Amino acid sequence: MAIDADGLSPDELEPGYRPEPGAGAALMPGRRANPEARMPLMEHIRELRDRIVKIAIALLIGAIIGWLVYARVWAFIQEPYCRIKQPAGAYGGKGCHLYVNGLFDALFLKLQISIGVGVILSSPVWLYQLWAFIAPGLYRRERRWAYYFVGAAVPLFAIGGTIAYFAMSRGIRFLLGLVPHNVVALITINTYLSYAFAMLLIFGLAFELPLVVVLLNLAGVLTHARFRKWRRVIIFLVFAFAAVATPSPDPISMLLLAVPCVLLVELAEIFAYVHDRRQARLGSLQFPGLTAEEVRQYGLDRPLDDREAGPPRS
Repeated sequence: MAIDADGLSPDELEPGYRPEPGAGAALMPGRRANPEARMPLMEHIRELRDRIVKIAIALLIGAIIGWLVYARVWAFIQEPYCRIKQPAGAYGGKGCHLYVNGLFDALFLKLQISIGVGVILSSPVWLYQLWAFIAPGLYRRERRWAYYFVGAAVPLFAIGGTIAYFAMSRGIRFLLGLVPHNVVALITINTYLSYAFAMLLIFGLAFELPLVVVLLNLAGVLTHARFRKWRRVIIFLVFAFAAVATPSPDPISMLLLAVPCVLLVELAEIFAYVHDRRQARLGSLQFPGLTAEEVRQYGLDRPLDDREAGPPRS
């Protein structure tokens, strides 16, 4: 079977697609000489080793930068805790205070924050290295959908993390309000970081829900008709999850998580509606996995009586 310069067979090309001369070679060096992008196992291992080394160097440089700006980063992380009224009797002086109960806790804290900053600063490098290792084995259509997925997942997670940052203070205020009278709350740094990371993860993953809906719709698993039937249940589950995930019982914290998620889910429903209408026009919604040309070729777009008469004339 012939393979084009971009790694696709003629049957897998989209209608009207005509690759420019040398386009595949420009995107994937050596693809013209090796159209199937095959490589011996040892070559794969060597390439993986080289890319891991590059990722490690980028992480190390980012961690060094994080070590140098540690004070500012820690002040930013501690800010949600400092916005609340401090526990009475927890400390003799003024200001907000967290505690360490181990000799090496302060060192481990600085290392954790430095490595975290390094991961964030070096993310363009290690994301590119991972993509460059995987991309040669993907078809053009698969690479395109990967671009869309990453391009949507990263901003959605960042938005969720931003909302979590502003919602943390309410949760801390509620949890400290449960401390009995005459009991001093000594909040350790490790406890506070665990709470902060949990909030970031919960809000970030919750904002990926509409992306999951879109992917299920593209895969033909969740149609718009089925989504519309279960819309009320889905919205109820979103609010129920927000009520459980946010530690504070006040409605504002719950709404900070639930309302944006519901709006994003509604946008995903609009996408599913438009996509299903387009698929219906192409004749492939009733037969997932078949292109419109295959549907016509097998006579699936005609009544059963017509199909018994024979294949359609060209």
